[in-house]
Amino acid sequence: MNIANNITQTAKKVLEAEAQAIARLANFIDESFEACVKTILQIKGRVVVTGIGKSANIAQKIVATLNSTGTPALFMHAADAIHGDLGMIQSDDFVICISKSGNTPEIKVLVPLLKRKGSRLAAMVSSTDSYLARCADFILNANIEREACPHNLAPTTSTTAALALGDALAVSLLEARGFSSEDFACLHPGGSLGKRMYLKVADIYPQNQVPRVTEQAPLKEIIIEISSKRLGATAVLTENKKNLIGIITDGDLRRMLNKYDTIEGIRASDIMTPSPLTIEASAYAVEALVLMQNKSITQLVVTKSGEFAGFIHLHDLLKEGLV
Repeated sequence: MNIANNITQTAKKVLEAEAQAIARLANFIDESFEACVKTILQIKGRVVVTGIGKSANIAQKIVATLNSTGTPALFMHAADAIHGDLGMIQSDDFVICISKSGNTPEIKVLVPLLKRKGSRLAAMVSSTDSYLARCADFILNANIEREACPHNLAPTTSTTAALALGDALAVSLLEARGFSSEDFACLHPGGSLGKRMYLKVADIYPQNQVPRVTEQAPLKEIIIEISSKRLGATAVLTENKKNLIGIITDGDLRRMLNKYDTIEGIRASDIMTPSPLTIEASAYAVEALVLMQNKSITQLVVTKSGEFAGFIHLHDLLKEGLV
């Protein structure tokens, strides 16, 4: 067997083993898990997640997920806890301790100290008859049959299972709190993800010029308006300049040259695309992006309470990092 086949088979075995372990966790979601969620919902303090070794790395990710989904949380390394960091825990806090065996020396030292502080304790363990599990108020069962490591030594499946169980906990809390996409946006204001959640068309389009002509505008006026306003298009309004009736783009001008033998006397109403696509100023900018992508266009007419207000261009969305 060549080395490429060995690599492929090994990688598939690992993924299949970990997928099966995660699927198996569904059988362990029980009254203790439910009681743990309900207790966290009622606490006045924070959720403190702790562990040692690879479990500490998983604890940090779970803390990040909890914080981003509306559950205040912080990370405490189990080894540092017994050298001073225990002071960060208050009596109103809820502690989740992650340990595959539940019997590591640091955990055995830490648990009595946590109980002395009066904190409620949940054990996320693979071994439910371990020291940690016996001392805990709640058990989050992350049991696995074996690691994906061929020697059954390196934390692989166990850390994946703990990570997935942490996600199940965070999402259960999210839904129980009624945490909305708007709430999520408030906690993620930075980067493209945040902008997708809160940036609106009204935040962007006012920076653009407002190209517009009336339906009787001659060709020269149309070309000057499109060129000077630099958006590749102009809105076409009724003679009273109140009602939007069409749009003329660079493409419409090119098609005009193919359609007409002479361009003398051409008016806006002759070459415009009637009833153009529009988007309300109150819509999210990402909605404008999706509409442009679906229709293969680069600009949209913006309306405000149904009336023409301006344009938003694909380049605006590119500059905001939404694409």
